[in-house]
Amino acid sequence: MSADVQLALESKAWPFIEAQKVVERMEKRLQQNKAVGVDAAGADKDYALFETGYGPSGLPHIGTFGEVARTSMVRHAFTLLSDIPTRLFAFSDDMDGFRKVPDNIPNREMMVEFIDHPLTSVPDPFGEYESFGHHNNARLQAFLDQFGFDYEFVSATECYGSGRFDQTLLKLLANYDKVMDIILPTLGAERQATYSPFLPLSAKSGKVLQVPMLEVNVDAGTIVFEDEGEKVELPVTGGNCKLQWKADWAMRWAAFEVDYEMAGKDLIDSVRLSSRICQVLGGTPPENFSYELFLDENGEKISKSRGNGLTIEEWLRYAAPESLAYYMYQSPRKAKRLYFDVIPRAVDDYLTHLGKFGDLEAEKTFASPVWHVHLGNPPPPSVDGISFAILLNLVSASHSEDAAVLWGFISRYLPDATPQNHPQLDGLVHHAINYFHDFIKPNKTYRLATSEEKVALEDLVSALEAVPDDVEEAASALQTEIFEVGKRHDYENLRDWFRCLYEVLLGESQGPRMGSFIALYGKQETIALIRRALAGEDLASED
Repeated sequence: MSADVQLALESKAWPFIEAQKVVERMEKRLQQNKAVGVDAAGADKDYALFETGYGPSGLPHIGTFGEVARTSMVRHAFTLLSDIPTRLFAFSDDMDGFRKVPDNIPNREMMVEFIDHPLTSVPDPFGEYESFGHHNNARLQAFLDQFGFDYEFVSATECYGSGRFDQTLLKLLANYDKVMDIILPTLGAERQATYSPFLPLSAKSGKVLQVPMLEVNVDAGTIVFEDEGEKVELPVTGGNCKLQWKADWAMRWAAFEVDYEMAGKDLIDSVRLSSRICQVLGGTPPENFSYELFLDENGEKISKSRGNGLTIEEWLRYAAPESLAYYMYQSPRKAKRLYFDVIPRAVDDYLTHLGKFGDLEAEKTFASPVWHVHLGNPPPPSVDGISFAILLNLVSASHSEDAAVLWGFISRYLPDATPQNHPQLDGLVHHAINYFHDFIKPNKTYRLATSEEKVALEDLVSALEAVPDDVEEAASALQTEIFEVGKRHDYENLRDWFRCLYEVLLGESQGPRMGSFIALYGKQETIALIRRALAGEDLASED
């Protein structure tokens, strides 16, 4: 066993804990195969299969990113613990019936007549693909490709139609009563009267029908139901029907031999039910991880239909995708707010971990969030200690939302830095401008300094003037002087002193490490800002 594997096994990082479950599962399968004389080369499946599911009735969203990102982290952790190959299926349930016309698409009137048709039989309202399902599948793949995920796209329509699911569908037909016994107790009386795990496709209307079965013919491999007053017998194979989603989930697990799939906490009961069905079909349910759902700004669960919370496009307007992956990595079993105000902290925490990664001892690298975010290969940091919070205040203090102006300050602080050789920092600048414009600028509130605070601010000016312009570790030296001024003016809690600086000079109740901010903004510029505040000028306006 290599040193890296030993360290990974000892890691408490949740992707390694999850990956170890898959390792033990694969070892158990290998032992079972050996017991019956089947070696790895002769096994039907010689890889570990990870799966994520997607309903293509709408566009990919931030939850889609989170599930694929987290699954990819577990998959990568597995590759360090095992030599067994891996695959990741991004499965699209694109044969599902079209339930509702979205509000944000063209040609809505035309779409109404295709309600209940398979999504891959519904015309594309955008006129770009052969169906609405194909359109949304393309959007899903473009979405996943945008973030560089390694996956294999799998279509329900193709799997049902090609016969890939036929053998497992026949198993479900043979165990029809057992499956019904599992599902019916979970339904209300009215739904029980009409429920069937099989959803036949009508040859008359083209719709995915939700109708009770009149007959189940195991030997013939058919079901009998009523369609528009006529009794119809239909094979369950060959794409003639699909399954209700809980039975479909179980059937996929058995047919693909899925080894790992995660799902939201709201689906815990569904996972249990589908696991029982999977076992009836002769399969072994995958290792499962239940993650907590995100909350909006009011502490309520985020819902796609309600549209509360944050979209992936909104996050990417204000921060890089790595910061979102970092946020997804953190405490997945803990309910967290997913709103605009979490972005600055997420960005700076990510940058902090990235900046420290190169100095970590070997045994601590596998516990670092950025190791998992970047699948074992974190890039070198290139922001040189400049944080998102500092940039936000630089935008504010400079009264400029022009990246070129901000780079003027940065270039003075980092003489060799340019947007071209520091692309990560340049991205941070543009994100900070967007965030400041949308959220900070409209809510900035400056206050006048009290008489006691004016005395302390005058002292701060003198202290800053005494700091040499060419002092080494300028940010640290400036921070020390600020602390000393606060102490001299009897601030029992120095947080109150810093809050004074934030509220009087920056118009906010919280702010960055002031020494670092002054080093970036400029000592003379900061002194001028303080003097304007002492003179009672409106700091919200430009000079």
